Amino acid sequence: MEELNCETVFTLPVLGGISESVVVTWIIMAVLVIASIILVRNLKVENPGKVQLALEAGLGWAQDFFEGIIGKENRRYIPYLITVLLFLAASNTIAPLIGFKPPTKDLNVTAALAIMSMCLIEYSGIHRNGMKHWIKHFAQPVPVVAPIMILEVVIRPLSLCMRLFGNMLAGFVVMELIKTVVPLLVPIPVSFYFDIFDGLLQAYVFVFLTALFMNEEME
Repeated sequence: MEELNCETVFTLPVLGGISESVVVTWIIMAVLVIASIILVRNLKVENPGKVQLALEAGLGWAQDFFEGIIGKENRRYIPYLITVLLFLAASNTIAPLIGFKPPTKDLNVTAALAIMSMCLIEYSGIHRNGMKHWIKHFAQPVPVVAPIMILEVVIRPLSLCMRLFGNMLAGFVVMELIKTVVPLLVPIPVSFYFDIFDGLLQAYVFVFLTALFMNEEME
């Protein structure tokens, strides 16, 4: 509980206390923005470098992956999904690589990401089929299911939020128990799984389910 506590790092007169998860989130965003600016400089159409080829391969894979879920006609949403994927991958693996506390261990961070995804999911359905159809679909196939359909709007982001937070919390608890019982060499390979592989896996699952929910909503 002490490790998961969101400590106040510093206080501003207007904003009040700033928690550690917010500060680490700012750091991750700044690093991603600066890295994006640096990596896309001096792009070449002919004779591209190895870094450019690697970036193009990664971006091409991500675009093909999301297009396979939501379709080429909805590629407008792919930049958001890739951005969230990069942010979560950095957030979930920042502890073993740099030593910062992952912001995804803060329920407020995972809830904020889930609410953003919820807004995008519902917007995609409204943009595809119109507001009238979006309202009518809550009463399909029969009006009696309307409360359940409305509840689903809340359940989707709640499941995204708690799945991400719960898995990050579970990995942390398991690692702490292993370090207590076997404090020397055994935690190293186990840490690679729980802190890195599982962190990347949870980032993948979050954006995959978001894209899947979007596809269902648009249909």
